[in-house]
Amino acid sequence: MQIIVSDTCCMIDLAKAALLEEMLRLPYTFVMPGPLFEDEWLTLDGNGKERLRAMGLEVRDLPGPSVVRAQAYFNDNRGLKLNDCFALVLAEDTSESILLTGDARLRTLAESNNVEVHGVLWITDEFETHDIVATQRLHDALCLLRDDVLVFLPEDELLRRIRRLARLL
Repeated sequence: MQIIVSDTCCMIDLAKAALLEEMLRLPYTFVMPGPLFEDEWLTLDGNGKERLRAMGLEVRDLPGPSVVRAQAYFNDNRGLKLNDCFALVLAEDTSESILLTGDARLRTLAESNNVEVHGVLWITDEFETHDIVATQRLHDALCLLRDDVLVFLPEDELLRRIRRLARLL
């Protein structure tokens, strides 16, 4: 099964749109580095974190050499957080994985290292492809993300999807 290594920004956006559980129903194995799961999911208590794990989210620790590589990426790319670099290294170390991120700098670095990268809108496309989320619910979720000032998705792509879904309703 294809492995998706996620940073937290995409998962937080999907949680805002009440689509996080649906994401875990997609035919992929979803993985997060341990530090991201522990440090950046501040909105989830222990029960919420355990629920995500019970639904299939895997949390993996990085071995020492991978931590050193992540630190080197962090040192060379000051716009990134160290936890983002952990996600990149985990994706690099996981055969044929995809990095799921909304961070443009992380995306650029990953692509320059030949790591396939996608974001929230790709996940919403996958919901349609795999018939996981009803059209109305997906449309409403994308509108919610469009209206949230703390969500940064490519506006043209987001609006294109909203208009297309609206025509299907």
